[in-house]
Amino acid sequence: MTSAAAPRSYRIPLFCAVTLLFWFSMYTCVPILTAYVEELGASHKMAGLIVGMYGFSQMLLRIPVGIMSDRFHKRKLFITFGLLFSVLAGAGILVTNSVTWILILRALAGAAAATWVDFTILFTSYYKKDETTKAIGTISVYNTLGQMLGILCGGWFADMYGWESSFLIGAVVGMIGMAGSFFLIEKFDDNAQKITARGVMEVASDRTLLVVSSLAILFQILTFATVFGFTPVYAQSLHATKLDMGLLTFFSTFPTAVAAWVGGRHLAQKFGDRSIIIFGFVLNGVFSMMIPFTSDLGWLIFTQAIAGFGRGLATPILMSLSIKHMHPDKRATAMGFYQAIYGFGMFVGPFFMGAAGDWLTLKEGFVIIGALGCASAVLTHYLLRQKPVPKSTDSKSISN
Repeated sequence: MTSAAAPRSYRIPLFCAVTLLFWFSMYTCVPILTAYVEELGASHKMAGLIVGMYGFSQMLLRIPVGIMSDRFHKRKLFITFGLLFSVLAGAGILVTNSVTWILILRALAGAAAATWVDFTILFTSYYKKDETTKAIGTISVYNTLGQMLGILCGGWFADMYGWESSFLIGAVVGMIGMAGSFFLIEKFDDNAQKITARGVMEVASDRTLLVVSSLAILFQILTFATVFGFTPVYAQSLHATKLDMGLLTFFSTFPTAVAAWVGGRHLAQKFGDRSIIIFGFVLNGVFSMMIPFTSDLGWLIFTQAIAGFGRGLATPILMSLSIKHMHPDKRATAMGFYQAIYGFGMFVGPFFMGAAGDWLTLKEGFVIIGALGCASAVLTHYLLRQKPVPKSTDSKSISN
């Protein structure tokens, strides 16, 4: 009885700590990566490809990783490998100045992020079935905290000790997280829904899921083209330090978390899901277009904070809409599809922005991206006109 109770006393705090360390490790390089590779001589297009490769490999690997971990009943193993890949991705940049190798290493970082599906599924297995939403909410908090702390520390270390230090601290923190992952408690429910290739094909034909996933792609394009991509590069033209770039990314991410935790759910109940998603796109579009017309770093941070607030309002609603109309037996597969497909936006956003920077100018690229955000608001108005019709009698809403 004691031995059974002991793991329960620490497994959730340990898992939350490992999750925080994982995302901390992954995000220390985010505020400075684009500027760093351009410092090494990469073109805007190549820099965008490097940033986007993180999302491309996620798109390709997330569903296969889910299928394999279901088959082998080894979610803990995949989590450990995810942390190992994060360490290798960070440490590898320390020993190379080749942009080609950095491109490969960012693909490896995307492979690490693909294991997030195992984090979420294993963690929710620690809770009762009727506490799934609570579990997802809890793990999402540590996901966001890890990202924000990694962004802030990465910028500070780069400013104090040079570019490479942000990659080094990410690798070190990843090693600590990997050590912690060896003590995670494996739990596998044979009766739990499994992600399969056939199941993915079945849910992929659902119109509502396709619409919501497409809108999520557009949000990722906006995010990875700007604050996770080329906004820090523009900040350099305003004489931003490496720490300033970290603060810029941090203060665009923090309002996202606040809006997701506090505002999105309550405002959606009052004004409707579609209205909040449209509002989120408008905020992102308008304040992205304002970037090239901003000549003060403080105002640039302000524009990105407002855009981040818009993302925080809309993205949890999109996640909820991806599964709320689905039969309970299909919800995990639908979520796996949703998370995989929006990786396409993580790739396209920075790649387009980099190409626009080479063919036109970065300023014109920001205007185009902002216009895309406003156009996406109009698209949302038409695509989400009709309320989804439940596919089964069980149509209870799950909002993650």
